Amino acid sequence: MFNKVLIANRGEIALRILRACKEMGIETVAAHSTADADAMHVRLADQSVCIGPPASRDSYLNMHEIVAACEITGADAIHPGYGFLSENAKFAEILEAHGITFIGPTSEHIKTMGDKIMAKQTAQRLGIPVVPGSDGAVTEDSEARRIAADIGYPVIIKAASGGGGRGMRVVNSEQEMEVALQTTRTEAGAAFGDDAVYIEKYLGKPRHIEVQVMGDGKGMGVHLGERDCSLQRRHQKVLEEANSPALTPEQRDKIGMICANAVGDLGYSGAGTIEFLYEDGEFYFIEMNTRLQVEHPVTEMITRIDLVNEQLRVASGQEMSFSQKDVRFQGHAIECRINAENARTFVPSPGEITYYHPPGGLGVRVDSGVFTGYKIPPYYDSLIGKLIVVGRNRAECLNRLRRSLDEFVVGGIQTTLPLFQDLVRNDDVIAGDYDIHWLENYLAQTG
Repeated sequence: MFNKVLIANRGEIALRILRACKEMGIETVAAHSTADADAMHVRLADQSVCIGPPASRDSYLNMHEIVAACEITGADAIHPGYGFLSENAKFAEILEAHGITFIGPTSEHIKTMGDKIMAKQTAQRLGIPVVPGSDGAVTEDSEARRIAADIGYPVIIKAASGGGGRGMRVVNSEQEMEVALQTTRTEAGAAFGDDAVYIEKYLGKPRHIEVQVMGDGKGMGVHLGERDCSLQRRHQKVLEEANSPALTPEQRDKIGMICANAVGDLGYSGAGTIEFLYEDGEFYFIEMNTRLQVEHPVTEMITRIDLVNEQLRVASGQEMSFSQKDVRFQGHAIECRINAENARTFVPSPGEITYYHPPGGLGVRVDSGVFTGYKIPPYYDSLIGKLIVVGRNRAECLNRLRRSLDEFVVGGIQTTLPLFQDLVRNDDVIAGDYDIHWLENYLAQTG
């Protein structure tokens, strides 16, 4: 096992990793920007190193400073959390060259799954169902029109190196194709430094289903069930639950084992998530995230398996503490992402938290690094915490979530808590009857 782990992230995920390390007897180093000098994980870490000024490019994305922080402190591994450098193949390669363990998959697996076209081809080879579309990048407009005619409109054009909901354009007819291609290529080049795009069938009312997987890097893969992440705004997840109210146990087991076998065949190491669109009983591969997800706690709550603990075990060369037969699903869990934003306009609301009272009680978990007096910096993502609730069934979970949201108080800033208080009382949400477009339609209708 590692002696010392450097946490190359911030906020709630940095604190989450720190807690796992402490429970395993591993020393921790908090690598932080000047804006995060007073953050909770920095206060609790065994050591801390400032890696630069507030701007991410000068701190949390500064690979050389992070490697130097490892060498200065003697850390033998880095946990990247999510975002920032967590899916950066070059960073993983640099760590490999310096003899520092990257707590995640190999740089080759990051590279393969980070390219949307290569990822889709790999998924097909591994037996994972995919969305009908182009086999690779589409370079000619005539080719794009031919593919769209074959699979039928509407189609969606996507950036090959895309992510975070950027570099996407829905095309409803051949007349829209030329402008859509030009616009998406321009956006892709500006956002990702790669203007390659590909085409897929656009599904009208799908759900977003993702399967949590773990691999030991030696040919064994397991799945820990699925999460339903269909409540989204601008392709960004807002609320997640496990298991999905749309799937039967048979469907869950079938798609789960397809993913587990694929991870084993790939020789994948560590945690990952295979994401799908789900419509009319069929799954269609979107992408694979080669890291820990923001919403991993809902899986932990219904399986009682610590995913960060397992990441550390696998990265250090140890065996996973469980096999597929050990995975048992108990109850239902829902997570709400609490952001420092206006609940309707979603304008960020940085500033000082003047009062903070998180909910508690049986089955309630809050992952957050904030506290009364904490000043939310304006430089980073607005996520300030996650409320995760588990119940014996979905109805009990929703009741507990309503109570917890009403008990959650954050003063001094605006948050998205009022949005969730509305959502958990909505008839469609209560019935589990929603798709990836539902939330945006709801927001448009309610003003």
